[in-house]
Amino acid sequence: MNHSATHTRDLIFSPAIRIFHWLRALSILVLVITGFYISWPFLVAPETNDIQVQSYIRFAHLVFGFALTAITLVRFYLFFFGKSDIERRSFRDVSSVSSWVKNLKSYLWMGHLNKAGVYGPLQFTTYVVISLMALLICITGLVLYANVYHLGMAGMMWDGAAWITAQMGGLAQIRIWHHYMTWVFIIFVLVHVYMAIWSGIRFKHNSVDSIISGYDYHNKH
Repeated sequence: MNHSATHTRDLIFSPAIRIFHWLRALSILVLVITGFYISWPFLVAPETNDIQVQSYIRFAHLVFGFALTAITLVRFYLFFFGKSDIERRSFRDVSSVSSWVKNLKSYLWMGHLNKAGVYGPLQFTTYVVISLMALLICITGLVLYANVYHLGMAGMMWDGAAWITAQMGGLAQIRIWHHYMTWVFIIFVLVHVYMAIWSGIRFKHNSVDSIISGYDYHNKH
């Protein structure tokens, strides 16, 4: 008996994009948890100098904060200069009114989504905004870092951090904006996970497994 394949397989996410996606997800998770703990240290450390809970939490926050900063910069580089242009091709749909109409209709179960790249116009616009938010939260985080630690790298960033602090109205305002943007990320992650699962169910491809395996499957018929 002859068996023919019913789907085609296309590589849409390179190993680099997939690795940095999951590293960024891990960084955001750790930063949210440690960030809330730093703002409200509800655990009481034992009365000893051997264990310093707040110090460990803050250290983890710094490590993953620098990791998120590096990942954010690398992702910007990969988007503009990576060999694969599948993400860059999505910009064509953003500038097309008909693509926006098809995109919104598909979300209302009124048609299928046809994309020039890997993202629809609404999805692409959302990712651009959240990438800029990631850049801003990293900048505010570095400013807060420079205002706490005054030697080494923090000392090198001091002049720039002082200028940003003045422009944003003081250190308290930077902390507030850093906190607000944390909530933006929390809301985005919840919506992002829901839409990724929903998209796989709705369109039968480009689902969660594509960011794991890198491949997307399309029905031949």
